[in-house]
Amino acid sequence: MTGRLSRRPAVAGFAIFTLVMVAAFAGLGTWQLQRRVEKHALIAMLNERLAAAPEPLPARAQWNMLTPAKDEFRRVSFIASYAPLPDAMVYSAGSAVRDDVSGPGTWAFLPAQLADGNTIVVNTGFVQNTMQDRNQQDRAVGRLITGDPATLTGYIRFPENAGTLTPPESVAKRLWFTRDHLAMARALGWVERGKAVAPFYVDLETPAPDSGIPNPGPLSVHLKDDHLQYAITWFTLAVAVVIAFGVWWRGQRRA
Repeated sequence: MTGRLSRRPAVAGFAIFTLVMVAAFAGLGTWQLQRRVEKHALIAMLNERLAAAPEPLPARAQWNMLTPAKDEFRRVSFIASYAPLPDAMVYSAGSAVRDDVSGPGTWAFLPAQLADGNTIVVNTGFVQNTMQDRNQQDRAVGRLITGDPATLTGYIRFPENAGTLTPPESVAKRLWFTRDHLAMARALGWVERGKAVAPFYVDLETPAPDSGIPNPGPLSVHLKDDHLQYAITWFTLAVAVVIAFGVWWRGQRRA
């Protein structure tokens, strides 16, 4: 009798620990299932935006009201002319939104002026293996700067923030490692006095130059969706904890 009484605190402690762990693992599994539903809704929304007909570019007065949550990847069409200003390279090892792009290479960013003098920064497309060959991109982008207005169609995108391990930009080489078009505009003089640079940039879809360099194109979003596997893992751990407690308790009862 004394032995059984002495084991009761241990059984109660292990039972409480088991309940806490089961609740935690089950909660994490449920959270992953909720995340899966949210991710599928996000994928559907982005695919709908990418497939929609191009809309007119928002007016200057609306620019500051645009947000990534409701406007990222919206297709837009507008008339602008590429400004005779230095372009910028953004290094890339590949692309998560372009099926036809594999790295290494760079994205060619160039300012385009609207009829009112304000500027839209355009990612004019991908140039293969140009991180060490500045002349290749200069020649390719130079052919875009004709001074003639053109109808540009693409997708609204918002600037990235540099990560802890992101290399710093080289203004001398006009080379960036994040798509921060506002930093490019400040460093390379893309801002005219009294005018504005849009807080978003445009990933160009069309037109493509005859040479194919830079290479614009349609976007497709491929978001990682491992939430079901994660949920199964958490629920399996919850079951494993219960089984472990049952095996231990059975052993205690036999002792």
